[in-house]
Amino acid sequence: MPAQPMSPQTPQAEARALRVVLLSGVSGSGKSIALNSLEDAGYYCVDNLPPQLVDGLLAVTQQAGYRRLAIAMDARSGAGLGLLPDLVRRLRSQCDLQFIYLDCSTETLVQRFSETRRAHPLTARRGELGRRAPGESAASAPALIEAIELERELLAPVAGLGLHIDTSGLRPAQLRAWVRQAVHLEASRISLLFESFAFKHGVALDADFVFDVRMLPNPHYDRQLRPLSGLDAPVAEFLRSQPAVMRMLGDIRGFLQSWLPAMAEDQRNYVVVAIGCTGGQHRSVFLADELGRHFAGQYNVLVRHRELDAASSGGA
Repeated sequence: MPAQPMSPQTPQAEARALRVVLLSGVSGSGKSIALNSLEDAGYYCVDNLPPQLVDGLLAVTQQAGYRRLAIAMDARSGAGLGLLPDLVRRLRSQCDLQFIYLDCSTETLVQRFSETRRAHPLTARRGELGRRAPGESAASAPALIEAIELERELLAPVAGLGLHIDTSGLRPAQLRAWVRQAVHLEASRISLLFESFAFKHGVALDADFVFDVRMLPNPHYDRQLRPLSGLDAPVAEFLRSQPAVMRMLGDIRGFLQSWLPAMAEDQRNYVVVAIGCTGGQHRSVFLADELGRHFAGQYNVLVRHRELDAASSGGA
C-alpha cells in the first residue's frame, strides 16, 4: 500500500510526528525485502540515497505531509557513507528515528549471489579488489568474496548505529515480520532483543551477548515433550522444576539487570541477547521467553525464536 500524505502541520509538529527508518547493511542481506515490507506498512521509501541528500528529502516529504519515511543507504553511497554516523546522531534529536543494519554470513552471501547470478555492486572497483585471473567473472567466488570483505570494511563505522539483524538463516517472511516489529519500538528507550537459536545452525551474527545453555537438562529426551517447544506449558513446567535452569535464568537476568543501565547511559540503543541450545526448540526458547517477560516493563522488548520462526514460515 503506498504511503498517503497527511494534512499539513507546523514545522515543529511535523518534526515531532515524523518517523524515519534508516536502513543499511551488506549487499545481499535482504535490504530490498525489508524496504518493500516498510512500503507495504505505509512508509514512503527511497533506495540508495546519498547521505548528503537526506536533509533535502526530509524537507520535501514534510512539506508534502508524509509522516513515515524509510531510506536505504549502503556502500553504494561511496565517500558519502562517512557522513552517516553524524547524520544519525543529529536526526535522533530531531525526529523519531530507527536505524536498522542487516548483516549476513559470507558463506550465505556467496550462495545468494550465485543463485541470482547478479554481480556484487563493488566488484567493478578493480583498484581495490585487485586483478582478476583470466576468465574469472565478476560473480566468481574469489572476486565476490573480496567484494564482500571490502564492503564490510566500508560499512564497519555504521554497523553499530542501531538494531543489527543477522539474516543468514532467515526466510523472507521472517525478515519482513522482524522489520515490522522493529519499527514499532519506542525510539526514546533502549531496545532489548532476546533471540533463541540452535548452535547446530550457527551463532547469530547480531548478538551482543551469547549464552550457551546446552548444559541444562534437555526436554528432548522425554518422548512426550520432544515434539513440543519451550513456549508450551508442559515444557515450561518441566524446565521450571530444574534447579539448574532456574539458576541460569537468575544469573542471566541478574547480569542484564546490573549492566543494562550502564549501556543505556553509554548511548546504546539496542542490545541483542542470544540464548543457544542444541536444537533451538526447548531450553533456549523457554529462557528467551522468560527473560522477555521479565524486562518488558523496563525496556522495549522483542523476543525472536530463530528456529521456530523458520519452521513456521516454511523452513526446515
